[in-house]
Amino acid sequence: MPRLESISIFFPAYNDEHTIGVLVEQSLVLLAELGFADYEVIAVNDGSADGTAAVLAKLEQAQPRFRVITHPQNRGYGGALRSGFSAASKDLVFYTDGDAQYDVAELPLLLDQLADDIDVVNGYKVARSDNWVRDLVGKLYRGVLRLLFKTPIRDIDCDFRLIRRTALEPVQLTMDSGAICLELVAQLAASGARFTEVGVNHYPRQYGRSQFFRPRHIIKTLLDDVRFWFQIRQARRAFVAREGRDSP
Repeated sequence: MPRLESISIFFPAYNDEHTIGVLVEQSLVLLAELGFADYEVIAVNDGSADGTAAVLAKLEQAQPRFRVITHPQNRGYGGALRSGFSAASKDLVFYTDGDAQYDVAELPLLLDQLADDIDVVNGYKVARSDNWVRDLVGKLYRGVLRLLFKTPIRDIDCDFRLIRRTALEPVQLTMDSGAICLELVAQLAASGARFTEVGVNHYPRQYGRSQFFRPRHIIKTLLDDVRFWFQIRQARRAFVAREGRDSP
């Protein structure tokens, strides 16, 4: 029986020529097997300097349900996500990274948790397949974000997310850095979206180098996190001054 919902899958891609083609093809096959009658797959080529553009152009010619959004210049992870969310048009929106550190075949794990009273199904890494330094930094980062922002999920930097389009409608994303993950989750939670989580596998990066663990990207993300914290504090004070009571 075909699924009544429609679904968009998108992949932010930056120098992912060795993995993005396989991810796109796997996704198209998977969605057909899952019984979706209405679906689309999108790749956001965020100014890649390798052969990513050529791989995606060939796929776009061959696959009518696949399309490419191209950034002539790199806009950062946040810029790629914002383009992906803007382009996605279906009832459900799923995204994960184009470097294949997550397995698209585990999407059914998220779909199984999408009950009527759930708006967002977020993956969390069962075990992180990075060296101990990155693992430690990741744990510290997630812990600080949960402490400061009271985020409703344990693994805010696990980009394996399934979201109802209706939950995305009030969200206004602005970040260009990796801080967009915090901005996305915080805005969804503030608008009343209901979350659940499911464990997913995290695999070693087989090709290239992560754009996140570079000094300027780390600094940019941290500065954006701090800026977002001050924005929330200011909004809270404004609410209290206007309403004469504390915000939820």
